[in-house]
Amino acid sequence: QVQLVESGGGLVQAGGSLRLSCAASGRSFSRYAVGWFRQVPGKEREFVAAIGWIAFVTHYADSVKGRFTISRDNAKNTVYLQMNSLNTEDTAVYYCAGGPSVRMTQGDYSYWGQGTQVTVSS
Repeated sequence: QVQLVESGGGLVQAGGSLRLSCAASGRSFSRYAVGWFRQVPGKEREFVAAIGWIAFVTHYADSVKGRFTISRDNAKNTVYLQMNSLNTEDTAVYYCAGGPSVRMTQGDYSYWGQGTQVTVSS
């Protein structure tokens, strides 16, 4: 069993940066891939980025490529999402999720955090 807790969300002006953290508890976290998803009210949850248990395996949504960077520190059981050049379209609740491999579909992830709100003002 893996439990995930997101943090680092908040209010930021357009063009600014935030770093989200996803802290995991439970054994074998280092063997899980971790994905970040986001959701706006009234819309489906969408894939943002994912990282394999081997940290050089990463994948990004086209909308964030070049602006967001996902990384992990297995010694700290934490995955990070560095978000730069934020714009208003990045406003959403951000969720991290744990699963067996890097996937873009939320159904492929078994464990989910409670989410953290990111609001980008113009």
